[in-house]
Amino acid sequence: MNKHFTNRKPFFYDVTLRDGNQALRKPWNLEEKEIIFHQLVKLGVDAIEVGFASASESDFKSCEHLAKIATDNIVISSLSRAKKQEIEISWNAIRHAAKPRLHIVYPVSSFAIENMLKISNEQVIENVKEAVQYARKLAGDRGTVQFSGEHFGDCLDTVDFAIKVFQAAIDAGADVINLANTVERYRPMIFLDMIEQVVNSLAGNAIISVHTHNDLGMATATTVESFFKGVTQIETSLNGLGERAGNTNLFEVACALYNCGEKVDLNMEEIFPTAKLVSKMSGIPIHEKAPLIGSDVFAHRSGIHQDGVNKTKHLKKSAYGAIDPSVIGREDGHRITFTSQSGGGAIKSILSEKGISFSDRDISELQPILKNYSDEIGRELTIADVLVFAEKIKLERNEEMVNA
Repeated sequence: MNKHFTNRKPFFYDVTLRDGNQALRKPWNLEEKEIIFHQLVKLGVDAIEVGFASASESDFKSCEHLAKIATDNIVISSLSRAKKQEIEISWNAIRHAAKPRLHIVYPVSSFAIENMLKISNEQVIENVKEAVQYARKLAGDRGTVQFSGEHFGDCLDTVDFAIKVFQAAIDAGADVINLANTVERYRPMIFLDMIEQVVNSLAGNAIISVHTHNDLGMATATTVESFFKGVTQIETSLNGLGERAGNTNLFEVACALYNCGEKVDLNMEEIFPTAKLVSKMSGIPIHEKAPLIGSDVFAHRSGIHQDGVNKTKHLKKSAYGAIDPSVIGREDGHRITFTSQSGGGAIKSILSEKGISFSDRDISELQPILKNYSDEIGRELTIADVLVFAEKIKLERNEEMVNA
């Protein structure tokens, strides 16, 4: 598919060093954060939220250091609550960047306002205006200000009020309005309908962003479809790191948009190397079935699937693969292995990779032997297993020729 559905490019805003890091059992130190930071730059994201500068002295120092070493083309952000002291600390940390951004978060749902803030709606608007105005004053003309409506995903019946808060933030100087699905509770279409209302109300007044969590496993779908509803900035995390079930996975969103023909200005070949690095440094293994980056997602064991893969392996689009593995830096590519579910095509593929040519007759004889052996030992066969039995068949054929 090469048709572009939109005339916009997604703006990738990464939250690994803030949302991802704060959810780790062992948060990264400065040296570790710098390694992740450099990898994000290598990957080509547009913006990096380097931390929560007011959370601790160590967080301030890491935010300040990363802001100082940032390249001129990347937005550097620090999160803070709607408190002047925290906003000022954030600014002091990131002001060294060429493109600093102050990011303020404040609840906008009736549930959070009534049960967490315990203040009136009018006071919410005043607090947001005051915080954003202060951030705008600090950032001046060279920095940007982002306002996030925490728990926007809970505003099913109060979207109109949330829009009032967002408009107040824009009037006070916010450049970006971020719609947070802080806890994923409902199906994507409900959230998307809310996004559409905000986009229609605020179009042209600010950049609209989305930040989704993966509590029900639908963050990728929600984020991708948000882009087609008019959102430009996409907040994601490497390997989907984040609180609870994690944040939207950058790799999945990028590949989905890429497959849809959208312009994705990322160094896509860095996806797999980045995933392995993040897994190692976070201590969180990549599940073998994790989309795109799992060890098993390009493995094929069913005979029908193996046949399709073999017949389309010379094409960029595989019969049974979401994306060309080389696009995301996977040198291992598609992998055909043998189990009791596999067909003769698997045998032919495995042997040909080893430079061994077998006739159709020999493969037909070898297939049931391998299937029975796989069932007997209760696992898929290694290449060595296949070669052992193939050698037996070859010896039998040689003896037949000698005795003929």
